[in-house]
Amino acid sequence: MTETDVNRDLGLGTRVAQKSQKRFLNRDGSFNVRRTGLPFFRSLSPYHALLTMSWTKFFLLISGAYFVINILFAFGYYLCGPGALYGLEGYTFEHAFYEEFFFSVQTLATIGYGRMSPHSMGANVLVTFEALVGLLGFALATGLLFARFSRPIAKIIYSKPAVIAPYQGITAFEFRIANERSNQLIQVQATVVLSRLETKNGITFREFHTLQLERDQVMFLPLHLVIVHPIGKKSPLYGVTDEEFNKSDAEFLILLTGVDETFSQTVHSRSSYKHHEVVWGARFKDMFLHGDDDMLGIDMRLIDEIEKAELPKP
Repeated sequence: MTETDVNRDLGLGTRVAQKSQKRFLNRDGSFNVRRTGLPFFRSLSPYHALLTMSWTKFFLLISGAYFVINILFAFGYYLCGPGALYGLEGYTFEHAFYEEFFFSVQTLATIGYGRMSPHSMGANVLVTFEALVGLLGFALATGLLFARFSRPIAKIIYSKPAVIAPYQGITAFEFRIANERSNQLIQVQATVVLSRLETKNGITFREFHTLQLERDQVMFLPLHLVIVHPIGKKSPLYGVTDEEFNKSDAEFLILLTGVDETFSQTVHSRSSYKHHEVVWGARFKDMFLHGDDDMLGIDMRLIDEIEKAELPKP
């Protein structure tokens, strides 16, 4: 096997590429792989998880941790005894715990309204420890919040279907992308790799082909862009029928890179199309807005819209 052949598997490994029957790359850009065997704490990456999880999960986790910490400290104050806090008016467990919980909230957030204060040695030690936990916890939460806001992430919309469409007297594999954010991406570069099963000398194996694109780089992405792979004589899709294409378990792996002008940093976006997500004999509908003024514009709601098109005969 030549060095070029080895590099075609994109880092998945030759044996993995041959065995896998599922899509390698999910539509959201995540890889469809599983890793086991490492101890839990060695594989744990809380900082990475906190940066990459959704905003909903992040706020739920921070809120949950905040309430759990205050509940634990409230139990601690309760265990210190009835005379541990000045100003405690509760006599039953429910009322006392209620007041101790909100005293913990005030201590953790360094509010201190003044009605309640520690009295016993145990309560003073607990207040000292809780103040330290509050300072470190709020600093950590603030740092994570800033890191999440400041981390540049590409928000690229991919058309749900890809198409095999007529193109300059031949056919072409096409899909459409657009920037979901109002900021600009510059120096956008696309790489598209075709993964499919091929049979040679009676042996079926998975092969990877880097596709030649009509234009693999653009300087700006202000509106939308149709990525086009002309299916000429040098294309691995040349002469392939719809039926042969589906039997080969084909998958198009897509990597986009660009520079976010707001942060002046490189951002990445990944996606893929399986064979059943490619529509043969279709083309994308026009997305441009046709108004009275001369301002260019597109309707993002039409990014997935396609229409039937007759393919030229080979």
